[in-house]
Amino acid sequence: MEGGGGPMEAEARPLKREEAAVEAAGNCAVTGPVPASPRRKREERLSRWRAGAFFLSLALCLVGVFAFSFVIPCPVKPRPAHAWSRSYEQAAAFPLLALADVDEDRVKDVLVAFRTTELNSSSSTNSSLGGGGAVRCSGAGLPSPCAILAAHSGNNGSLLWAQPVAEELLLLDCSWEHSGGPACILLGRPDFLAALDLQTGETLWRVAAHFGANASVLGPMYKVPDISRDGLEDILVFAKVGQQLRSSFYAGSDGTQIGATAHLPLPYCLGHLLQVTSSGATYVLFHTEKGLFSYSMQQLWRMSVPLPAYPSINLKEDLRWEVAIDDITHRVALRSLGGIRSLTKMEEKPGSNFLARGSSTLEMVDGKHLGSVWVIDMPHLLRDPVVGSYDLDDLDMIIENQVSPTKKKVMIVEGETGDIDWEVELLQPATALPQAATLPTADHLSVFLFWGQYPEDTTETASPGNASQPTPHLYLFHPSLPNILMEMTNNTEPVVVFEGALFEKSRHACYVLMTGPDGSGTSDGTVVLSKRRLKEDVTTGRVLRLGPLAQMTKQEVRDHFLRMRYRSLR
Repeated sequence: MEGGGGPMEAEARPLKREEAAVEAAGNCAVTGPVPASPRRKREERLSRWRAGAFFLSLALCLVGVFAFSFVIPCPVKPRPAHAWSRSYEQAAAFPLLALADVDEDRVKDVLVAFRTTELNSSSSTNSSLGGGGAVRCSGAGLPSPCAILAAHSGNNGSLLWAQPVAEELLLLDCSWEHSGGPACILLGRPDFLAALDLQTGETLWRVAAHFGANASVLGPMYKVPDISRDGLEDILVFAKVGQQLRSSFYAGSDGTQIGATAHLPLPYCLGHLLQVTSSGATYVLFHTEKGLFSYSMQQLWRMSVPLPAYPSINLKEDLRWEVAIDDITHRVALRSLGGIRSLTKMEEKPGSNFLARGSSTLEMVDGKHLGSVWVIDMPHLLRDPVVGSYDLDDLDMIIENQVSPTKKKVMIVEGETGDIDWEVELLQPATALPQAATLPTADHLSVFLFWGQYPEDTTETASPGNASQPTPHLYLFHPSLPNILMEMTNNTEPVVVFEGALFEKSRHACYVLMTGPDGSGTSDGTVVLSKRRLKEDVTTGRVLRLGPLAQMTKQEVRDHFLRMRYRSLR
C-alpha cells in the first residue's frame, strides 16, 4: 500500500514535488543558479507593467490637475452691480420692455426702446457702444427722431448694442427662436414686421405688414404652430381698423405673409388672450365692450387660408370648448354682465384658469370647460390683476380698487374662492402708477410689489387747496409677515415701465424702472433706466407695522427679508 501510494501523493501535492526537485538539485555536484520557472517570469513581467501603468496614470492625472488649475484660465463671470442707472437726454420712452440674455453670461439683460435723434456714449451715463460712435436715425434711412432699440447689460447697465428700427415701435417680443439662435420680433410704423438677432441687433429679415389705413395693432403677437412648414414657429398678429378686427399669419423664417388677411366680425374689440386647452387645442379669446368671444386657431387659419391650400395642417379643437362657444356668434356666456375690459391668465400651462375683468366685476373662468368658478363685485378696479401666491402652492392675485378720489385698497384675493386674504389702504396720487409685480420665493409663496403712499406720511392739516400730491413709494409685502410693509424707493417722475424679475435662475431678485416722457410725445425729456436689487432697498427701507408683531425688532424684520430666497418658475 505504501509503495503504491507514492505517485498518487505526488500528483495531489505538486508543491511538495517541486520542493523535492529543488532539494535534489542542491545535492548534485554541479553548482549554479536555479532557473526560475516560466510562470514566475511571466508574473514578474506583468507586475512591472502594472506598476508602470499606475505611475503613468498618476502622472497624467497630476498634469491634468496642473493644467486646469494654473494653465487654462477659467471664464470670469462679471460681478453684478448692486444697482445701476442710465440716463438719456432729449428722448422719450416707449412702454416696451424685454428681458433676455443678450451677451450669454447667464444673466438677463434689459432691452428698451427710446424715441430720439441719436444714441451715443455721451448721451448715456457711464455706458458705451459696443462698436463705438453714435447710432443715428439717418444711418438707417429713418426720419429724426425715430425709435432706437437698445440692449443694456443686466450686470452693470452698459450698452451692448443699439439699433434704429422704426419711426414708431408698437410691439416687441424677444423670446423667439430663429434658425441662427434667439431673436426679437418687432412690429411698428411705417407698417413693418422684422426679426433682429438678439446677440448682435442685426436685422435678420424685414417685411412690409399692411393692416390698412388708420389701423391700430392689438398686442401681443402670438407664436403659433409651424403652419408654414419651415421648421420654425409662425406669427399671428391682430389689428383693429374702425370697428373691424383683422388677423394675419406670418412665417417665422422670413416674415412672409401666409394666406390672406382674415376679417372677424368683432366690433369694439379691446384685446385678446391666447389659451391652450388641456387637450392641446389652441384658442384665442377676444374681450370686447359687448362680452367675451372665442375662435379656435383652426378657424382663424381656415379664414386666412381656405381649402385646398395646406390641406394637411392639423390644428386641434377642444370638444368641451366647442360646446361652450356659440356656433354662430362665437360668444362665451359668463355670469358677469356687460363688457370685458381685460383677461389675465393664471398659469402658463394648458387648461389653466383665467380672470375676466368686467366693468364692475371680477370673474374666474375655468380653463377646461369655460364655466364660471366665482364672481365678485369690483366696481372700481384701477389696474389689471397680477398673479401671485399668498397661501402655500395656491394661485392668488393682487388687485387695486379705488375707494375714493384719493384712496385705494390693495387686496390679495384667493384664487379658489374669491375671498379677500389681505388688504391695506393707501393714498392714490392723481398721476398714473404702474401695475403691481410679484416674484416667487423658495417657500412657494410670493413677494408682492406695489405703488402708493401709506397714509401716515401725509400732512392732514394742510388745506385742500395747498395740499401736495402724495409721493408714490414702492412697497414690498410677503405673507410670512402679514402685519409688515417694507417701504422702499420713492419716485416723483412719470413711470413708463416697471417690472420685477429674477436676473439669474432662482436668484438676483430685482426690479426694472424706466421714467420719463412716454413715446407718444415729442423727444424733449430725460429718460432714466434703472435696475435695483430688492435686498439693497430692504437694507435702506422703512419698516411699517400694520398690526402687532411680537418680539421682532425692525432690524430683525430686515434680516428676515434679506434671508429670503427666490425660485424660478420656468
